[in-house]
Amino acid sequence: MSDAMRVAVLGAAGRMGQMLIQAVAGSGGMVLCGVTERSGHEWIGRDLGEAMNGPSRGVTVTDDPLEVFASAQAVIDFTTPTLSVEMAALAAQARAVHVIGTTGFTQEQIDALAPAQRHAVQVRAGNMSLGVNLLTQITRQVAAALDTDFDIEVVEMHHRHKVDAPSGTALMLGQAAADARGVDLADAADRARDGQTGARRRGDIGFAALRGGDVAGEHEVIFAGQGERIVLRHIATDRMVFARGALKAALWGRDKAPGAYDMLDVLGMRPS
Repeated sequence: MSDAMRVAVLGAAGRMGQMLIQAVAGSGGMVLCGVTERSGHEWIGRDLGEAMNGPSRGVTVTDDPLEVFASAQAVIDFTTPTLSVEMAALAAQARAVHVIGTTGFTQEQIDALAPAQRHAVQVRAGNMSLGVNLLTQITRQVAAALDTDFDIEVVEMHHRHKVDAPSGTALMLGQAAADARGVDLADAADRARDGQTGARRRGDIGFAALRGGDVAGEHEVIFAGQGERIVLRHIATDRMVFARGALKAALWGRDKAPGAYDMLDVLGMRPS
């Protein structure tokens, strides 16, 4: 496939890394051109397929991202905020589409991604599934229609291994609600309750994070009023939905101008 998009995956041994590798292998318009892992990882120097206990894939796992970026048209990155910021600079140099599914960024780290956006396409999203992005749009519409007589709570649950809370998706949903109400999420967010907290502050957007088992991702946005509640919910039963969304983002970004994008752009759902 001479016109197949050359895609690299960062963090090959991780849960999402392996899922992304499978997704690329099953796609019709992409070819896996490289994968990375952290220095010292047992996969370094091995054939990727053999490291994954399968047949040879002809791709060697490396800890040198420069080597990977040199041959890639797109790099898919579900790693850590610190590493994603570093990789953004390399994507800018290589003019490669940088698809970032990493969550847990601080505002300082988000700001540090900006210079790369002048030179390369950067698609960053807290969640890359179609359903969650539809949920985000619906959340925005409902929040705009209801006043602060309705309290907003965002509840999420993920597997026991997830290291950041609230999830990137929960924050994305909270941001959509805050935008619709014309408030700053940093001021309105209530992210921790314990002990004698006092009455709920009017207009706050609450977050609750649950962890356990192998839950791929569940999110609810609750609008609680007097005598009624509106509950919006999305359940992911397979992480492959996130991998497929990431691949869609990479293909979409292939002919776009450098800049910062998210899945609303990719899916054509950007509000006017």
